[in-house]
Amino acid sequence: MAGRRQSRKMRHLQPPQPDQQKQSNAAAPKHGSGITTWPIYVALVIVFIFYVFSQSSGVLSILFGAILFFLIIIALVIEFSIGIKEEGYKKNLAEVAIAIIIVAIIWFGMRFLLNTPYPLDVVPSCSMLPVLHRGDMIVLQGAGPSNLKAPIINVSPQAMRSNITNLQNLALECVSYSVSNGKVTFYQYYNKGDSIGLYSGGTSSGQMVPYGSQTGIVKYLCGIVNVTLQDGSVVQEASLTGITVGNTMIYGDRNNSIIVYQTDPNSLFYAEGDSYVVHRIYAILNASGSYYYLTKGDNNPGLDIQFHAAGYYNYPVNQSEVEGKVVGDIPYLGYIKLILSNSFQQPPGCNSTITG
Repeated sequence: MAGRRQSRKMRHLQPPQPDQQKQSNAAAPKHGSGITTWPIYVALVIVFIFYVFSQSSGVLSILFGAILFFLIIIALVIEFSIGIKEEGYKKNLAEVAIAIIIVAIIWFGMRFLLNTPYPLDVVPSCSMLPVLHRGDMIVLQGAGPSNLKAPIINVSPQAMRSNITNLQNLALECVSYSVSNGKVTFYQYYNKGDSIGLYSGGTSSGQMVPYGSQTGIVKYLCGIVNVTLQDGSVVQEASLTGITVGNTMIYGDRNNSIIVYQTDPNSLFYAEGDSYVVHRIYAILNASGSYYYLTKGDNNPGLDIQFHAAGYYNYPVNQSEVEGKVVGDIPYLGYIKLILSNSFQQPPGCNSTITG
């Protein structure tokens, strides 16, 4: 009896016969129908790293950006197709719908909590170096004069309207130049012996503007700043160092708030491909309750006020154009948006940083 029980137990523990193995394997689902996705994600990470570190090379950044764009599309298509084969079309669509609903809840929740319709955005250029870098994702909060840090100066509405109508009086640029035989030569970087002054490019010929001849509501003071190039060398450049509004003298303060504002379709920034700008407030002009922001990129030599003979302009920013103020940033994450919007190539100005 004991032997029979043992024999039955032994038979019970024997491996299944070949026919049983075939049936078992046939019943088991094949994950992704043999499609392996991990190499795609490894390639995504590798290409993304190459893309970030090739930003100084125009050709390579475009190449890696385009490859990354197509890898993202391929990964999405494969994941969707695997989901349909494994779970069925309806279930996969339901999961996608749930994911969209969750994202929408988070998005609208952030809009409500941060009091802005644009709670997230991306730094598109290098004009805010070294504080913000191209590709940083930024978190925005609703902004107005009451919660922005910057000096506020009262001006008359009449003077403000007059200066906006005659924008060329405000659109002045600090330049480095020399004069020889009555000919003025301008330089990107300051050389010993050069002069520093104001230049108005609002006419077809352009002209130098003496400091005492400034007629705008905002008067400029120019100086020299140090600029560190990509190779580590340091040069000097003519730059705005201060402004005067009425009797108030203001110098740039990197503790002032950084805002994001929309650009006008007829503006110079918009013509250069920037639908919005991420810059720091230099000063706020209060024209009897109408607020205008004088803004400047930390890595730019002048204010965001330009007037071009071809008809392009950049006016002082109006409160209605402000999307919000920057309250946080996440490095690199914003590159995904730049890539998906085909902004592969690094814009000008990323190979140098104003350092003091």
